[in-house]
Amino acid sequence: MGKLKKSAVTALGLVAALAGTIVTSGPAAAASSPVEACGGGSYHVIDSHALGSSATIYLLYNGTTNCVVTWKTGARGNTTYVEARLRHDGMYFRVDPGHYQYYAGPVKVDAGARCIMWGGGYGDTLWTSGWEHCR
Repeated sequence: MGKLKKSAVTALGLVAALAGTIVTSGPAAAASSPVEACGGGSYHVIDSHALGSSATIYLLYNGTTNCVVTWKTGARGNTTYVEARLRHDGMYFRVDPGHYQYYAGPVKVDAGARCIMWGGGYGDTLWTSGWEHCR
């Protein structure tokens, strides 16, 4: 085989190998729990609210930061509208709305000694707490 032809075959093989790698790598796996979705570590669930059998909104805290995740319990793996929301008394809501397969969020806020409102939604159902967890 000629030097030019051998280089072309080698280059083509390299391109095919790289293309195979690119094609086979998929998106990162979804978190396996609300704690993992918030980043793991010292986050722990301090409150929750069920949206029927469709989803549960979890409020987590790690000693500094509040985190909200709306975790789908029905239609997991199917893309449906889900939302997570969180604010403290000196700001507007931070919201993660979208059509997700497993959960919305995490939405995080450092609240310090302030009261927070938290909530979320699934489909047409939206729930928001009153002012709570004042520290």
